[in-house]
Amino acid sequence: MYSEKVIDYFKNPRNIGELVDANAVGEVRNNEDGDLAYIYIKVKNDKIEDISFQTFGCGAAIATSSMITKLAKGKSLDEALKINKDDVVDALGGLPQIKLQCSKLAADGLHAAIENYRRKQH
Repeated sequence: MYSEKVIDYFKNPRNIGELVDANAVGEVRNNEDGDLAYIYIKVKNDKIEDISFQTFGCGAAIATSSMITKLAKGKSLDEALKINKDDVVDALGGLPQIKLQCSKLAADGLHAAIENYRRKQH
């Protein structure tokens, strides 16, 4: 069963949609179930000033992507890189065992966006 928070973040996703003025995008796919996530970040002064997502997948994938944007917004890039799948699961009040890969998808998407941003800066 899903927690009330997971259901809320699925039915009322935060920060959803393409961020048109993003500095970088992280694109990740879960090859097991085909879920696809894009995490968009806008960075200013080494902090995530704005963040959004587009996720094509199950309710848990949408909820975890939504939660990762909430956890990362306003954080420095180094702080955001420390956010992991367990942080996402904890913030959502848990996930069924079979859906834990969704939290990894969200964290990997955030990390990929940060890595892409940093690559562009060098």
